[in-house]
Amino acid sequence: MALGLQAALLLHIDLHGVLSRPKGRNTDRSNVGGEPEAPGSDCRGNGCIVVTGRDLVDFSGIEDVSGIVESSVSGELLTISELGAMRRTLRAAKGFFERLERLSVCGDCSARYLPLLEILKNCNFQVELVRKIEFCIDCKLLIILDRASEDLEIIRSERKRNMENLDSLLKGVSSQIFQAGAIDRPLTTKRRSRMCVGVRASHRSLLPDGVVLDVSGSGATYFMEPREAVELNNMEVRLSNSEKAEELAILSLLTSEIAESETEINYLLDRILEVDLAFARAAYARWMNGVCPIVTSRGCEAFNSNESYYGLSVDIEGIQHPLLLEPSLRSFSGALGSDSGNANLLGDGNSTMTSGSLSECVSSFPVPIDIKIECGKRVVVISGPNTGGKTASMKTLGLASLMSKAGMFLPAKNSPRLPWFNLVLADIGDHQSLEQNLSTFSGHVTRICNILEVASEESLVLLDEIGSGTDPSEGVALSTSILQYLKDRVNLAVVTTHYADLSLLKEKDSRFENAAMEFSLETLRPTYQILWGSTGNSNALSIAKSIGFDLKIIERAWQWVEMLIPEKQQERKGLLYQSLVKERNRLEAQARRAASLHADIMDLYHQIQNEAGDLDRREAALRAKETHRVQEDVKTAKSQLETVVQEFENRLRIASADQYNILIRNSESEIASVVEAHCPRDVYSGSVMDSKLYEPQIGEQILVKGLGGKLATVVEAPEDEETILVQHGKIKVRVKKSNIRPIASSERNAATNSIPHWKRQGRRSKELQGDPEAKRGDEEVSYGPLVQTSKNTVDLRGMRVEEASYHLDMAISASGPYSLLFVVHGMGTGAVKERALEILNNHPRVAKYDQESPLNYGCTVAYIK
Repeated sequence: MALGLQAALLLHIDLHGVLSRPKGRNTDRSNVGGEPEAPGSDCRGNGCIVVTGRDLVDFSGIEDVSGIVESSVSGELLTISELGAMRRTLRAAKGFFERLERLSVCGDCSARYLPLLEILKNCNFQVELVRKIEFCIDCKLLIILDRASEDLEIIRSERKRNMENLDSLLKGVSSQIFQAGAIDRPLTTKRRSRMCVGVRASHRSLLPDGVVLDVSGSGATYFMEPREAVELNNMEVRLSNSEKAEELAILSLLTSEIAESETEINYLLDRILEVDLAFARAAYARWMNGVCPIVTSRGCEAFNSNESYYGLSVDIEGIQHPLLLEPSLRSFSGALGSDSGNANLLGDGNSTMTSGSLSECVSSFPVPIDIKIECGKRVVVISGPNTGGKTASMKTLGLASLMSKAGMFLPAKNSPRLPWFNLVLADIGDHQSLEQNLSTFSGHVTRICNILEVASEESLVLLDEIGSGTDPSEGVALSTSILQYLKDRVNLAVVTTHYADLSLLKEKDSRFENAAMEFSLETLRPTYQILWGSTGNSNALSIAKSIGFDLKIIERAWQWVEMLIPEKQQERKGLLYQSLVKERNRLEAQARRAASLHADIMDLYHQIQNEAGDLDRREAALRAKETHRVQEDVKTAKSQLETVVQEFENRLRIASADQYNILIRNSESEIASVVEAHCPRDVYSGSVMDSKLYEPQIGEQILVKGLGGKLATVVEAPEDEETILVQHGKIKVRVKKSNIRPIASSERNAATNSIPHWKRQGRRSKELQGDPEAKRGDEEVSYGPLVQTSKNTVDLRGMRVEEASYHLDMAISASGPYSLLFVVHGMGTGAVKERALEILNNHPRVAKYDQESPLNYGCTVAYIK
């Protein structure tokens, strides 16, 4: 919990000389807030801080026991270590208070400790609770003392006496067992919470009525409880349970005492935290050689100091960015330490901390800046070059406001003065987010919108690069509107920008102020100083030239800058207007031409649509006419066929047996003539060559008209010019050459693919082995599906090579023709598999053999002839 502003500033003013270090001591400032050093050192580790050359205020014994208090209130039983931590904290807090009391009544610095005593004066240090914990618990050994309760003392006394008797008894029994040779050495131990003796398993009879409590891992030793020790062990268990119950009762009593003091203990911890925070702020102020700020309730109120009137609402001279200052201070810690014993470090009663050679040792980085804003100014617009320090200066003002609110000194000169700001609201950096679907501009606008909702007349608003990330004209318009809104609703708003138009607002409203970051045209580098009341240029082209940009690009950029000068804006607007008029006329001409083309296309579309409708009608009429013609042809063919059949039946009644075959051939010839007469003439004309030019070869596949266009194989060279012998399946027939035609490659592939895969595979395997039967074409007999059963399997696993050879040979001989035999030989050493493959390769009945599957190396399939 932090102190209020007034108390914090008063505390800093009074403690500015309290932090002096004795000469010759270590003054490494980097150890502030680190681990405590040895006694007599001048660090502030766990709250340890040097207040004078000989006095030490120590926080090291104080711990955060708020969790322990919370556990006690929730009903959890506290442990001995937690009670010890509570006792240490309460004693350390009491000792700290007493130390401050002694320091406040001695020496000329006594008044400096009065604010600290004021914080702790109403605290209850729980002296009675500490006394109870010390009476009941030894916090070093972490045990509960016998004196904690009368019952506990009696129980422990009885337990001690009972244990002495039990130990004496067991030692006597163990010695007797040792003397009897039943154990290597007398052994007394505890098993299952009961005292017992060790005895060999072979001599367990030495304790006839003993109880076996445990057995060693090897089974050679029994741990037995003698009959005489049973009652003493029972007593030990009862007393042990009673002792634990009494200890829990004592812990419960102390826990309830802490729970009842919850409010007082938490209040004490909060007050200790305030004092620790005060010392931390004082140490930080001393470390950075800070000065106390003067805070006013309203920025424009007159402030009396030495009978003078301050016309500035913010007057900070030579302030350095606190975070950038830290590395500089660390690097000069040695120089600071050499002067830490100077008498000036004790303070002279003023609000400024002076330190002899300290100011000479402080680095010039970061560059100190002056922030001076007149009363009545509500909006400050800072312009200037990139990397010129605009954002850093604005952040420094924001940090100075927050530090003053927290009661901290500022790394500045003289007496900084600034108003009291209830809120410091900032939009600095790029707030784009893919998750929240925010662009750079959207992120800024969202943040500014939130700021405007909560800002009040006592707020400080800091906006970096206002209106950036969008079209410059719209960005300027939006930025102007925002600043006009802020001037009536906040105490002070500071914005940075590259828009020159925002600097013109000062001419229309006195509540606006301009500031510029100085830029050296000689070195082409920023000086990081603020020129209040001035307007700065971005100097982007100068900076780009200084870092080595191409001169041609720079020259072209200067030309554009000259074109954008306000005096030439009207000329550019006229040229732009003429260009836009020409472009409009051109687009209008194109639109008229496009409309004419569209009309022509639509006329052509309607004509085609009308013709398309007429085509549909003519197609329907043609289809109806063709259907009628086909129906007539079908009727005629049926009539002719019926005539042939009727004539065949009539002749059959009077025909003899010799004339029967002749009658059939004549009828077939007449039927073929009728069919040929009514079939399209170009059925086979697509890919058929002239029969007189086509000469089929032996083994070639052809299409036969008389077989319904099915495939057949030429098995004999043509004997004459009219007929040829072909084979379809198992049937051989001589057909006319005019009834055959060659097949295209696509038809040949389709016909080949129609043969089952297993049949083609068997044919190819025999062809590869030179089997003449493989050339029988479609006469090849299939081996059937590749399915393993118990009847077509021989298992050779677990057999010797000779035995496996015999069984495999018998299985092959017993297999039927054109069957499959699954030989399961396994992997193993590979001897059985090697012998099995050798037999399959040389056996006359095995046509071929393959591995059963790509993933099974232990089974081979044999194809039996």
